[in-house]
Amino acid sequence: MGTSYKPGSFLMIPLADGSFGYARTLEPPFDAFYEYRTVEPDADLDRIASKPILFRIVVSLPYSDSWMRIGWKKLEEHFNQPIVQYRQAVGPFGRCTIFDNLGMVRQAEPHECLGLEPSAAWDPRGVEERLLDAFMGRPNAALEHMNSELRNRIPK
Repeated sequence: MGTSYKPGSFLMIPLADGSFGYARTLEPPFDAFYEYRTVEPDADLDRIASKPILFRIVVSLPYSDSWMRIGWKKLEEHFNQPIVQYRQAVGPFGRCTIFDNLGMVRQAEPHECLGLEPSAAWDPRGVEERLLDAFMGRPNAALEHMNSELRNRIPK
């Protein structure tokens, strides 16, 4: 199902509380999720595109059958900015690697990775939970778990 979504496609995502979140497909494998939630479906692409981005992540395909494609527009220039993530090294040294989708890679100390997106492929249900958590102003358990490993490696 995901292969039919070219970069720039808008997705409407039903959330567990009956509200809707919105996303945009980027260059594979990334998707961007808007800081925009409605109680009724919204297909106004200009309004959706005007909202800030909460996060840009990899979603494991296929998308959920409940995620609906609601239209397409050419990606705006700001989507050309690098998507920066970190990967935690396994082992006692606590190093991490910061990298982006344009090819930059560098070793880093754990404190340098705080606030960056962990490298992970999110399943659609996990994305729905993360969106609702963000809208409700509460921590997301999966994201907290990924970041706790990083925080545990920072010297006190």
